[in-house]
Amino acid sequence: MLTLEDPLSMTFAALADPTRRSILARLAEGDATVTELAEPFEITLQGVSKHLKVLENAGLISQGRDAQFRPCHLETAPLDGAVEWIEQHRQIWTERFDKLEVHLRAIQKKAKENPS
Repeated sequence: MLTLEDPLSMTFAALADPTRRSILARLAEGDATVTELAEPFEITLQGVSKHLKVLENAGLISQGRDAQFRPCHLETAPLDGAVEWIEQHRQIWTERFDKLEVHLRAIQKKAKENPS
């Protein structure tokens, strides 16, 4: 059973929110301060800080110190783990769909050969 202490679960939980995904997309362009990250959103700095805390707890961002600023930095390792999990499951489902396609074609062929 997965719990939110599981890194993959924490990654997907963090990615479940569109605001957090937008923040990660912005950080993919480079480090940014909380104020810079908050600019496009109609939420308070405190609201953005809560989103950042979720991202940080999931290991998706880190916050440094630069004088009075705390620039946020994207950490890609948890995303790599999520991509790996998705790819593994994509392969499983592709194989299942391929088998289903073969089965359906066999049924269609049999129906054409033996019309009612």
